[in-house]
Amino acid sequence: MKNILILGAGLSTNSLINYLLDHASEYGWHITVGDINEKAARRKVNGHPNGAAVIFDINDDMESWRTIAKADVVISMLPAFMHHLVANKCIDLRKPMLTASYATDELKALNEKAVKAGIPILMELGLDPGIDHMSAMKVINRIQNEGGKLTSFYSFTGGLVAPEYDNNPWNYKLTWNPRNVVMAGNGVSKFMRNGRYKYIPYHRLFDRTMTRKILNYGEFEVYTNRDSLKYREVYGLKDIPSMYRGTIRRPGFSKAWNVFVRLGLTEDTYILEDSENMTYRQFVNAFLKYEPQVPVEIKLQEYCRHAADPVVFEKLKWLGIFDDRKVGLKNATPAQILQKLLEEKWKMDPQDKDMIIMQHEFKYTIGNEDKMTVSAMAIKGKNQEETAMAMTVGFPLGIATKLLMLGKIKHKGVILPIHKDIYQPVLAELKTFGISFEEKEYMMG
Repeated sequence: MKNILILGAGLSTNSLINYLLDHASEYGWHITVGDINEKAARRKVNGHPNGAAVIFDINDDMESWRTIAKADVVISMLPAFMHHLVANKCIDLRKPMLTASYATDELKALNEKAVKAGIPILMELGLDPGIDHMSAMKVINRIQNEGGKLTSFYSFTGGLVAPEYDNNPWNYKLTWNPRNVVMAGNGVSKFMRNGRYKYIPYHRLFDRTMTRKILNYGEFEVYTNRDSLKYREVYGLKDIPSMYRGTIRRPGFSKAWNVFVRLGLTEDTYILEDSENMTYRQFVNAFLKYEPQVPVEIKLQEYCRHAADPVVFEKLKWLGIFDDRKVGLKNATPAQILQKLLEEKWKMDPQDKDMIIMQHEFKYTIGNEDKMTVSAMAIKGKNQEETAMAMTVGFPLGIATKLLMLGKIKHKGVILPIHKDIYQPVLAELKTFGISFEEKEYMMG
């Protein structure tokens, strides 16, 4: 019996664990779920005869070594900063590893060691990164095989609440890591437009959005991701004149979020004094001019023009930033205080379902013709356990694990799912779970 070890039992692991357990008897697999919280791991295994739960702490050197040594394949669903610790142990023990997370420079540096060990470290096998790479490469390769030359590639992804459950003024709820939502876009965003390098500093990011209609879900807005340029090399499009990757939100979100950015409420580099006794009203006021006689609402509207917009102001008021309610968070950064408030107000209700939406836009020339292909996908979650986020992260990772276990992935080293022998079977099986792309072709000009 082959042993698959899954490290981490967080929210996004449900579909992955269930997929592998569902195939365990057929392929003779034993699935072990390891987590620092053994109860959480046991809940995920749910008494399956081919499953087991163990305590796993990557910082317990000897015990983590022993646990990994017993596995044939290791899937790391631990926090991203721990992946290199797992990868190093997997290389030393010659155990293939898979993860949904980004291949950071630290992990890419292990490529040669992994090749020498004769194992793959398969990365970016989730949604974004993951399904975005695979679905993009499928179209890019088709266009190139037909003799086309790509001139532009735009790609957008969003994790949103499904329209039927969209019932707050922000048209948004937390469907994934709330800290990532608060910190989104921090730094400089880079992309290319018609051969020109473009840069957007963080304090201007949410001013510079574009709008798109996607499938039959109406209008959305898009703000650019931090680094679109690195994907030129990933996709083999080094000379492409336009390259842009962005995040999808409903219209109006960015204008309101920009108030927090301009105020400094997304800062995470310092701690606010006596934060636990501060009210949310005092928290906002701490970033505004000292004018005791002027209400906080007026000062904010004078300081930030977007806050004077009635629609934006309604969003801010609904969120509770003017409330005389204590923050109750000790030694907190501004970003942590904002996150606490968002977790309360943007929380998914028990009956709510999430939705993932993704769209790629490819412009290319073939012969004397200019064409465009639009490829779009949307999927809704089934419930709070089988969310769209969990499915789109877990299923591609599970399918890739199956392919690896069956000897159908031969690559060694640090690998992304941009190879045909990986993305074709993964995308084909994802269709059976309702994760499929609708493609439309247009003539340009």
